[in-house]
Amino acid sequence: MTWYHGNETGQIPGAFPTKWWEGSALFMSLLLYWYYTGDDTYNDEVRQGMQHQAGDCDYMPSNYSSYLGNDDQMFWGLAAMTAAEIEFADSSSGYSWLALAQGVYNTQVDRWDSSTCGGGLRWQIWPYEAGYDMKNSISNGGLFQLAARLARYTSNDTYSDWATKIWDWTASTPLLNNETWNVADSTDIDNGCTSQGDNQWSYNYGTFLMGAAYMYNYTQEAKWKNAVDGLLNKTLETFFPTSYGGNIMSEILCEPAEVCNDNEILFKGLVTGWLGFVALIVPSTYDTILPKLQGSAEAAAASCDGMTNNTCGVRWYPKKWDGWNGMEEEIAVTNVIASSLINTKKTAPVTSSTGGNSTSDPNAGTGDNTGSSSKTSKITTGDKAGASILTIAFVGMWGGMIAWMLIGG
Repeated sequence: MTWYHGNETGQIPGAFPTKWWEGSALFMSLLLYWYYTGDDTYNDEVRQGMQHQAGDCDYMPSNYSSYLGNDDQMFWGLAAMTAAEIEFADSSSGYSWLALAQGVYNTQVDRWDSSTCGGGLRWQIWPYEAGYDMKNSISNGGLFQLAARLARYTSNDTYSDWATKIWDWTASTPLLNNETWNVADSTDIDNGCTSQGDNQWSYNYGTFLMGAAYMYNYTQEAKWKNAVDGLLNKTLETFFPTSYGGNIMSEILCEPAEVCNDNEILFKGLVTGWLGFVALIVPSTYDTILPKLQGSAEAAAASCDGMTNNTCGVRWYPKKWDGWNGMEEEIAVTNVIASSLINTKKTAPVTSSTGGNSTSDPNAGTGDNTGSSSKTSKITTGDKAGASILTIAFVGMWGGMIAWMLIGG
């Protein structure tokens, strides 16, 4: 967390003022780190930051809610859902992780827009934002994933019904082709959602794959197993190029020309984290996914030999530092290395009936449909810790870890 200052005196926990959603990506990576390694060094900062940005139990904090997209809010909901599923203890003085995920879900299904294109979630929340006239895959796929995970955790079919509704609508548009398994990036309301922006980003595939996996685990319906297999095959075929050996992930649209922006650098980390969970909740995919995570983790670790302090690069396939550095690179590498440890887990993420004890609040967020009125205060005490320190320590252990994994299976 060299780039994170929310745990310092006078700063705002969980906040990255110009890129608020990235706080959720940081905390998801630290949650996975704890889940797979048992090292709780960063747990207090994760809990503090995720509670401080919670708004009115819906991740619509007043400091940022006036310019958020549905996808921004959704990622925080997925971080909270992850915390519930991995038994990260609820805060003693804040909202439960499950309630926060429910709050995000409730505010987003309230925004479901049947007045245009027969349904769907807009990219942006507010009419004055650029992109408000678009419906995109990550917003709809993210809500689909969240609904599917809530269904499995709570055994409440209201959530699975909504997940099915979101999936079916998306598959009726150019966003998702459930025969070729192409996932487009966006579609325009102005032409009735008949066209597509077909940029190929890994996280669009990953979020639909993750949701389908949870729906299959919950329902055991062939529809969802077909979706898991189709999306997994397409994801691996597209984003694990044979030109790099077939087991190393690449964000193919921006990496070859070295033009990835901060958001795009994070996509691989999100997807590898999701692939780890897919392998655990749909065991038939495990043997396919594990070598992809291990190959990517080994290459990613090798990219962390920059600036004499284990700085990580954007591209993993060169297996050396590529000259890039930033928080996003460190988060992505942490995700893939942590997720490659799925062979240390004997069971899938929990539900309320298999050990999960995060408190439910089905009405969370329903009193705040336009953003929280709570004020975000500054922290008055705290120690500086470092995400770069996390990655340095983690990469330092990697030689032994990868040898143990490859030998021990």
